[in-house]
Amino acid sequence: MSALQDTQPGIEAIEYWLPDQVVTNEDLAREFYDWDPQKAWRATGIRERRVGPEPASDMAVQAAEKLFSLHSVDRSSIDFLLLVTQSRDYPMPATACIVQDKLGLPTSCGALDLTLGCSGYVYGLFMAKALLASGSCRRVLLLTVEKISHLHPADRSTRVLLGEGASATLLSASDPIASIGNFDLGTDGRGYANLFVPAGGTALPHSPETARSIADPAGNVRSQDTLFMDGMEIFSFSVREAPKTFRAALEKNGMSKEDVALFVFHQANRMILETLRAKLDIDPSRFCIDLERVGNTSSSSIPIALRDRMDALRPGDNVLLCGFGIGYSWGSTVLKWRRSHD
Repeated sequence: MSALQDTQPGIEAIEYWLPDQVVTNEDLAREFYDWDPQKAWRATGIRERRVGPEPASDMAVQAAEKLFSLHSVDRSSIDFLLLVTQSRDYPMPATACIVQDKLGLPTSCGALDLTLGCSGYVYGLFMAKALLASGSCRRVLLLTVEKISHLHPADRSTRVLLGEGASATLLSASDPIASIGNFDLGTDGRGYANLFVPAGGTALPHSPETARSIADPAGNVRSQDTLFMDGMEIFSFSVREAPKTFRAALEKNGMSKEDVALFVFHQANRMILETLRAKLDIDPSRFCIDLERVGNTSSSSIPIALRDRMDALRPGDNVLLCGFGIGYSWGSTVLKWRRSHD
């Protein structure tokens, strides 16, 4: 197997944007009288998360405008817009169409939504690389955004974990800061009901019955209109499948674990991440945990964590990305750093 080739399409720049409102563990403790902020921190690695009133399209626009401004990007050069979100502005149309208009991208620009969560950034890179490699595009804008509007306000199990955030990644067919290698992708839809919103689609439309709130034995309150998560099943899935796609990505890129300078996994929670790090025997200095101030931001978690670490990356460094979660869906790839971030 050959290592990554210099001719691979790749990433020009990454930026992200967070809402202004900060919700700390202490804020949640004032809502949940028997909740221990320090115990939550030790289990999740999260001290605070961000939320805001903006719709998903506005958050995505904020991340894109930040990238355009900091990197002097001519928006007329964007050939395709990919938007990864499960928090669409409306059931129809695709939120990517709304973002195209708000950003003032050319009408010759293609735009579509990818309705994926925790693996969505890796899938977005896969799609962007395919568009660039086909020769049909020279520049692709990949945006991720997630809101927590699908959470029940009285569900402690999800509110402690999830936060809002948006990212923007500019990809091009030439002169990237990091080239994109080969991918390992996978899906097991049998696990869909362990992390999903039951009502609101064609299988189960919203109704007064689906809006009815019910408390589980642990005291978490949910309705069929809000997110349901079976935490133990998600943990079992994560520690079973993430190592497989991790190893497959290394093999498909002709690398060993020792060839990788930085490992950026989906930032699910600290317990899952530390379990995976120990299982894969990765040195803590090369393993990214970036949850403390933003929480689990779903499809935005990998680009946020990567951007927070990328200024320390040097030409020749390899970075392994690994996303896994809702669907079930998973994916991994390797980035080869070529030059410093502007």
